[in-house]
Amino acid sequence: MEYYFYLKAFHLIFVITWFAGLFYIPRLFVYQVEALDKPSPEKEILGKQLKLMAKRLWYIITWPSAILCTLFAIMLLILNPALLQLSWMQVKLGFIVLLFLYHIITHKYYKQLQNDTCKKTSSFMRIWNEGATFILFAVIFLVILKSSINWIWGIMGMLLLGVLIMLGFKVYKRIRDKNPET
Repeated sequence: MEYYFYLKAFHLIFVITWFAGLFYIPRLFVYQVEALDKPSPEKEILGKQLKLMAKRLWYIITWPSAILCTLFAIMLLILNPALLQLSWMQVKLGFIVLLFLYHIITHKYYKQLQNDTCKKTSSFMRIWNEGATFILFAVIFLVILKSSINWIWGIMGMLLLGVLIMLGFKVYKRIRDKNPET
């Protein structure tokens, strides 16, 4: 059973790289949307470079990490199926379903931006960028605390985090409106 911990280590490595991709790709989306408002030739130069960066991030890091993370997770569950009986694990798997939904919708935005058909604003993409953060918080609290009561406190903390992020977003928007170079 020693290899169980090796599988777990690989699972965690690919969780981290998957989230790294999910954190960064919407940031690139913000820049892609904002590049559309630039004058030529800056618009075309930035657009081309940002599309290339997004493509490499999405297909070389994010998608492979999601797949490998999932494969290692399945192997871990096969080796320890009792985990599936635990309530915290069932809730965690629910959040993983939400994470895949977030990933798939992000893929849809990726395709739209690659084809210059995305109608979302940079403000929307900044908010979208926080989706993976909420899921990460929920999963980490569940895995570490493994308790329904503590999970409720975790959700309340996530809601507070959401409020703080929205307040931060509004403050940042005001700063950007006053000084467009930030």
